[in-house]
Amino acid sequence: MNQNNKPAELSYYGLYLLSYLKDNHPDKAHDAAFVESRADRAAEMFEQARREGYPPEGAQEIAMAALLEGLRFSKYDTIIEVLWNEFAEEVAQSDAPAVALRLLPYMEGIFTQYPLSDDFAYSPEYEQLYTELTGAVSISLEENGI
Repeated sequence: MNQNNKPAELSYYGLYLLSYLKDNHPDKAHDAAFVESRADRAAEMFEQARREGYPPEGAQEIAMAALLEGLRFSKYDTIIEVLWNEFAEEVAQSDAPAVALRLLPYMEGIFTQYPLSDDFAYSPEYEQLYTELTGAVSISLEENGI
């Protein structure tokens, strides 16, 4: 394989982010440009923090905050939570991740009605979102067999 055909090697931050995305945002895990740009930004934040005198642990905390900014709330994880809590008899726990991935496009319209942020799951609106998702999942399971 020549140099031009080699896959890009990921940094520590790139590997961490890729793993995190596969677990929490599988719909974003294939966006190599996103992963690379986030990883580069995290590395830059680490270096800048170290130049400013932060100890390695503090610089790492700053870098990880930059790496995961806007990714701590997961639509996918929320759908899995709804499936586990409300549809355990219809969807086996082991099947919930695959079902959630298939449901995600159908649920986008519901998610767009809320101001999603890293701490959204702790907001008063989360319960309303959860209730709406429960209804939408119920309809999807009945109508589409998803």
